[in-house]
Amino acid sequence: MAEEDFPLSLLWMISLILAALAFLSLYRVIFGPTPYDRLLGVNLVSSIVTVIIVVLAIHFQRRIYMDVALVYALLSFIGVIALAKYLRARIK
Repeated sequence: MAEEDFPLSLLWMISLILAALAFLSLYRVIFGPTPYDRLLGVNLVSSIVTVIIVVLAIHFQRRIYMDVALVYALLSFIGVIALAKYLRARIK
């Protein structure tokens, strides 16, 4: 492996590890014992997807992907807050 290929292979390795972690987190979303565990899994998956988008932005050297990651993170945060409020109101 050439020395120039190391950063590229490192980025792909990071992306694959993060994708595997996202799929493991989906297990918590699907089979979570409580709704709060499922909500935590959704939050974790959205955070991992945001990091994957940032890694791809670095790899492809596209600044617009950073903006996409920022918007995705904000929307997922708002979604998790809304779901938490819904779950809290449903339990009461």
